[in-house]
This record gives sequence, structure tokens and C-alpha cells, in this order.
Amino acid sequence: MDKLTIKTRGQGLLAITDQVNRCVAAQSLQEGLCTLFIQHTSASLIVQENYDPSAQHDLEQWLNRLVPENDPLFTHTLEGADDMPAHIKSVLTASSLSIPVIGGKLALGTWQGLYLWEHRHHGGHRQILVHIAS
Repeated sequence: MDKLTIKTRGQGLLAITDQVNRCVAAQSLQEGLCTLFIQHTSASLIVQENYDPSAQHDLEQWLNRLVPENDPLFTHTLEGADDMPAHIKSVLTASSLSIPVIGGKLALGTWQGLYLWEHRHHGGHRQILVHIAS
């Protein structure tokens, strides 16, 4: 099992495909499954288009519109206006991903990449567990 620590600088998608590929390569496994788990409740993991950055931008804009800050329904505001929306965004996306390993590589599609999605404004260090099994 590996643990990736990714520094985020605020809201947004951060490509992590290369870091995960290095973990897969280090295992020398030809076929299996790579499972990722983020150990946080205000960030998430997604598989998303990695070719045109406008797809990522549009996705971020859409989710921010879906879950706006300062909603009067929110009572969990101790850590700021972005905290409860970050928790909701995390629930709506994913805390874990499973990607097949074929030929010693992640079996992602042509335009697919792995992303850590930071939902907080201030960012921080995020830990992702990487488990690779045959």
C-alpha cells in the first residue's frame, strides 16, 4: 500500500494520474486492480477528461452552482462558508476509485485522467491511499 500526499492550493481539479502510474509501475503487476481512497471529507477523487481543460472548468462551475456557499440551510459553518458545500460536493462525487491494471498500466481510456478535486478555498495536504492487488 502506498500513500500519496498531494498539496492543494484551493478549489479545483489536480491531475494525479502520473503519481498513481508511478505507484502501479513500482508494483511490477501486469494485471490487477488499483484502488484509491482519499482520507478527507472535503475533497474527492474523479475520473475526468484530461484533454481539454474547459471540460474541467465547466464541471467545477456546474458543481459550484449546484452547491453554493452561504446557503441559509447550512448550520455547519464553523470552518467557513466553503466547509459545508465542500462536504456535500465530496458526497456527490467519490471518495474512492477502482481502476483496472492491464499490461502493467492503468487501463484508462484515451482522454481519461485521475483527479483529486479540492473543494475548499484554502487547500492543504491531502492523503490518498493507493492499493494495488492482483
